Amino acid sequence: MELSNKINLAIRDVHDFPKEGIIFKDITPIMMDAGLSNEILEALAEQFRSENLQGIAGIESRGFLFGFPLAMALGIPFIMIRKKGKLPYEKISHAYDLEYGSAVIEMHSDAFSPGDRILIHDDLLATGGSAAAAAELIQKCQGVVAGFNFMVELQFLEGRQKLKTYSENISNLVQY
Repeated sequence: MELSNKINLAIRDVHDFPKEGIIFKDITPIMMDAGLSNEILEALAEQFRSENLQGIAGIESRGFLFGFPLAMALGIPFIMIRKKGKLPYEKISHAYDLEYGSAVIEMHSDAFSPGDRILIHDDLLATGGSAAAAAELIQKCQGVVAGFNFMVELQFLEGRQKLKTYSENISNLVQY
């Protein structure tokens, strides 16, 4: 069976979460399947091995689940992009709008060197707000957004269009 089919079968729909009318794509069943998780990690590492990346930026918190292991598999640093107030050292911030409100994310100001090529990873691409905000942080520190990678893309929300401003290299493992 193809990897995308395995992932699709593992993802659980949760109706009316986080609010009425939303169908949440829950990836936690994937975390309970070590074999599938390893297969995903191996596929991601193979996909990005030749991309000449200097770092993987994961967006809190589900972007850490595969972002950190992917960085380790590629032998490059992992950059945490976290909610405001969660990082202890000197940081930069970016405010943005979400599907359900607004948020501020932060990154350590010394997370990478100017000119480094950084892949932004998260579990889900919806409207693209969080990933675009992460791209803004990368650019504020003079990094290059080498691309975006997601476990799931909700195509009907057209978040991909927002991200094309930063990079045409946008990939996912499954689409809805």
